[in-house]
Amino acid sequence: MKIFQENPVSTDLSRAKRIVVKVGSSSLTTRAGGIDVERIQSLVEAIAARKADGVQVVLVSSGAIAAGLVPLGLQSRPADLATQQAAASVGQSLLVAKYAEAFARHNVIVGQVLLTAQDVLRRSHYRNAQRGLARLLDLGVLPIVNENDTVATDEIRFGDNDRLAALVAHVVQADALFLLSDVDGVYDGPPEQAGTSLIREVHDLAELESATIGGTGSAGVGLGGMTTKVDAARIATTAGIPTVVTSAALAAQAIRGEAVGTYFHAASSRMPTRLLWLEHATTPQGAIVIDDGAVAAVVERRLSLLPAGIVSVKGTFVAGDPVDIMNVRDEVVARGIVSFDSDELPALIGKKTSQIADELGAGFDREVIHRDDMVVVAGQLVSDQE
Repeated sequence: MKIFQENPVSTDLSRAKRIVVKVGSSSLTTRAGGIDVERIQSLVEAIAARKADGVQVVLVSSGAIAAGLVPLGLQSRPADLATQQAAASVGQSLLVAKYAEAFARHNVIVGQVLLTAQDVLRRSHYRNAQRGLARLLDLGVLPIVNENDTVATDEIRFGDNDRLAALVAHVVQADALFLLSDVDGVYDGPPEQAGTSLIREVHDLAELESATIGGTGSAGVGLGGMTTKVDAARIATTAGIPTVVTSAALAAQAIRGEAVGTYFHAASSRMPTRLLWLEHATTPQGAIVIDDGAVAAVVERRLSLLPAGIVSVKGTFVAGDPVDIMNVRDEVVARGIVSFDSDELPALIGKKTSQIADELGAGFDREVIHRDDMVVVAGQLVSDQE
């Protein structure tokens, strides 16, 4: 079944002045894990041609761990974090050296930017990353971004470079995001299965609810499948950034704005930057469980969270930390910046603000989470708080 018939060339892609291009491990390396120089050169030629047109480009490149497998004598991607870090340490330098050599042929200077989740999870770090990337672009440098796998931990990491690319696109205020792999777009079922069709355009992600989406790169060295690309497209389009999912083989056509792959339209109304950051670029430090009445107030009426609706507190956090807001069934319904420490809240549970003022004095009769510091994310976030 063909879901969409046409995918017209989009002027917002061809006119884009700042773009983010993400390429996956399977598009850069052989099945054995070595760097595929020809593939890198092909990608570099496509990007260099666009840059020659005056377009600023940020390249988010996977492949560090995969590139380190052969030099270390590893047969496949290691399962343990320590060996992954070792492979990333060896492979990252090899990968960037190949990029630098290839881009130099086109008189393009590259700069390596390794990010950890903390660089976008904490607001001060986020601003530093924003300033650094903006300055590199102003100087005519092409930043090559990757997660800093050598120091990242299982507890706090992006997990895949698709999400990283979407967040980088937000950080640099890109005009378009291109997610490249070895699959030419999003299909309404397994691409290898007869009867499935390429989805040409997505105006609303609800259109994909009936599609079976998944799969990983053919080389078996990456983490991100098609599901992570759709999730990344959701992050980017919510920020007003149109997104294209296609194959690295079609990179040149895609970044020129030609009708290839799957085109995700930007949302008609952009989420405010602070709320976008809160939803997609924070890790909750704890959770606050609220009753059904408070859920209705927070989710349906978009009101601030008050102590009266709180049932319990999970985890340890301080004022200013992001926390999940959960219903009594342990389902996350929102995320917000809390205005109390976790050890202060138990004394406030179930009490009205007037009662709190009488008992504890002025200053304690404030919102637990103000509505301006809260984003409703029902059904989209999973809390790992115990």
